[in-house]
Amino acid sequence: MAIALSELLDEKQVILRLRSRKMPNGLHEIIQLLAQNGKIDDPERFFEQVLVREHAHPSVVENGVTFPHARTDLVNEIVIGIGRSRAGIPAGANQPRAQLIFVIGVPERLVNDYLICVGTLVRLVKDEAIRTTLLKAETPRQFLDALIANP
Repeated sequence: MAIALSELLDEKQVILRLRSRKMPNGLHEIIQLLAQNGKIDDPERFFEQVLVREHAHPSVVENGVTFPHARTDLVNEIVIGIGRSRAGIPAGANQPRAQLIFVIGVPERLVNDYLICVGTLVRLVKDEAIRTTLLKAETPRQFLDALIANP
């Protein structure tokens, strides 16, 4: 991968206590955080693109983790915003609860890098010990360290 996972993760893009109880609201919270940090210029349009994709092809929730995303011209690089909900937010086709939500924006030209990035994240969060650390992390830095320390 041309871009290391550690280069895509930023503690300013992690919300450890999502306030939302519904997935669209949770996505909006995470996308607003990305916008505040200058990662997305048009957060409302990006939000709409993520929702359209989610309605057409709902992201799978596996082990309490989901990866809603949009391939878009609204970002110049892969961007990742992360939200955590200890109670979980109903998501996907059968409404299982997602505790970890990784919202990803991908420029069309970086689809291969995106697939590698998501593959790496999926492999990491499948590990029960890593997932437990992510769910118990007290700070965004601890959260990201659990991902970055396990390449």
